Amino acid sequence: MNRSVRLHSAPTRVRSARVRAVRGRVAAIVALLAAAAVVLTGCSAGSDAVAQGGSFEFVSPGGKTELFYDPPSSRGTIGDLEGESLMHESQQIDLDDYDGEVVVLNVWGSWCGPCRSEVPELEKVYEATRDQGVEFLGIDVRDNNKGTARDFMERRGVAYDSIYDPPMRTLAVLGNFPANVIPTTLVLDRQHRVAAVFLKALSAEQLQPVVERVAAEQPADA
Repeated sequence: MNRSVRLHSAPTRVRSARVRAVRGRVAAIVALLAAAAVVLTGCSAGSDAVAQGGSFEFVSPGGKTELFYDPPSSRGTIGDLEGESLMHESQQIDLDDYDGEVVVLNVWGSWCGPCRSEVPELEKVYEATRDQGVEFLGIDVRDNNKGTARDFMERRGVAYDSIYDPPMRTLAVLGNFPANVIPTTLVLDRQHRVAAVFLKALSAEQLQPVVERVAAEQPADA
């Protein structure tokens, strides 16, 4: 009788050991999934932090290529915009550097056909309006060769700088802006709220009146 009990107890011990091993593996998998969730949560928080502070939310225009946001009190701000200078090595550009000024943001790339004709037009408007407290700032995207992008601007005599952003990370602060529409131009008022958006290449004649109108707005208009 005692011998029979011992014969049956051995398989029982084996099964118990297997159960403990399975439980151990399950616990390890759960721990790994929990760690992965923490990592993913951290990445999401970092991505959100890039766009903190912006209240502007881009809405699909339904085929429109020109959008205006009036009255000024209805305008939203973009997020914290900063990045590496295209024209000046080891320098950073921050939108806050242009405090109190109208800022024209232009998203462009040296590979973009319409940008080649548009950039000289933007430079004309910049030269004509800079004394009115207007600054221009480019955002250079999808240009993996910084030297090529810099030469592109220098050959066209462009005096204003650009943020060099091949992976287009800075576009996250523009409020769900369509990253596939290049070139794109945004006109920010003196409080850096979005006053106008152009989803097309522009001529000086199209852009300058809008910039001058926004530059002429009085504090009471806000």
